Formats: sequence, structure tokens, C-alpha cells
Amino acid sequence: MASVFLSDVELYYTNKPIIGNQIPIEGEECHHISNVMRHNVGDSIYVTDGFGTIYKSSISSIEKKKVVADIIESTKYENKLAGIWFCIPRLKSADRFEYALEKAVELGITNFIVFDSTRTVAKGEKIERWEKILIAAMKQSLRAWLPKVSYVKNISEIFKLAGTKILFDQNANQTLNSFLPIINSKFAISNYFFIFGPEGGFTEDELGLSTEGGMENSELRIRLTENRLRSETAIVTVASLLSTTL
Repeated sequence: MASVFLSDVELYYTNKPIIGNQIPIEGEECHHISNVMRHNVGDSIYVTDGFGTIYKSSISSIEKKKVVADIIESTKYENKLAGIWFCIPRLKSADRFEYALEKAVELGITNFIVFDSTRTVAKGEKIERWEKILIAAMKQSLRAWLPKVSYVKNISEIFKLAGTKILFDQNANQTLNSFLPIINSKFAISNYFFIFGPEGGFTEDELGLSTEGGMENSELRIRLTENRLRSETAIVTVASLLSTTL
């Protein structure tokens, strides 16, 4: 199935196991297929399993709580940014935070860690809400990999993870554009955690966490642009650069 065929289709997602040649679709997706789009038996639809495959299929049955579609053909897509993690602070504006999540997914980011910082105004997790946003963005942008999101209470939990930590620092000498070729050369063997600052920036204590004992691997300071950007603007900018470079 050529990718060009996906340019103007509506994509659905199922989290149910695909058995044999049949795709079961339940929940909100079932409702959308049968009651909103008013599809009928025999109609063609596109469905992703969230693990990199998009199926062109034909609806074989429609029930109140379940739609079943028979697979016609399938295409497997590579997750080119599987080793990239976006570590995003809670923002004061929920709309700006959710906008950043949505646009990052559209640009191919599939791993997210949301964290609270000392200067974070809105704190706590809303995993269910965030997951809905990620699924909607995946379908809208016709992507086949379901984005994952987790939450940690502070940035120290991120520094404990194995991989290269990249903090955006306006005073850093190295730019992201100069660092991208380095990522390209080592991309298959390393995880990269892009840590975006909160409104008001990190505290000195938070910035010093990377030098404490027990932290895994290296930390780099990178300058994104010459001028200061809002957190959500920085997130979308980095996602765009990565999606067109890696």
C-alpha cells in the first residue's frame, strides 16, 4: 500500500488484538465509524494498531459497540524518531501545553515525559487527557505509531534515565543545528532526552542535578535560537528540525 494513498483518508485506531484477518474496533472509534461518519458494511476504512502498521480494510460487520473490518492490505512504517524523548514541563496554560503535544506528534515525536519543575504553576498528571490528545494527533497526521506519555514529579527522575540529556540554554555555545549531525551518527545506539525549560526557567538547583552522582550518561547544553522562545514554540521548533533531519 503506497503512502500516497493516505493523503486524504480518515484513519482510525484500535487497541484490540488483531486476530487472523479481522480488525475489531470498539469504544469511541466504533461510535465515530458507525454514528458520526455513518459507514456501512462493505465500506473501506484505514486502521492503525499503533505499532507501526496501517491497514486498508473493508467493514464486515457493525454492531452497537463493535465494528469488525477485514484486512485488504497493510503497510509497515518505520518509527524514525524512536530514540527521541521530549521532556516537557507542565505549562500555566493548558491550551498551550496541549498545542505543543499535538504539534510534536504531528511532526513524528512518539515519546513524551511530562514533569513538574520548581517554577511550574500547574502541577500533577492528566495522563488520560494527554493520551486522548496524542491519539487524535496521531490519526489526524496519518501516523502509525501510538505516542506514549508518562509523568514524573521532578526533573531528577529524567536525569536517572540512560541516555544523553539535552537542556536548552540561551547562553550555550553549541547550537542544535550543529549538534544534529552528531545525533544522526549515533542515533541507532542511544536515547536522546530533549528537556524543555518551564516558564521562568530552571532553578540553579535543577540545573545542578545533572552533575550529581548516580545520574546516567551525559548532559549537554544547546542553544536553539538567538532569541528567547516560549516553551511551546521551542517544542514545536525542535520537533520540526528533527523530523526533517533525522
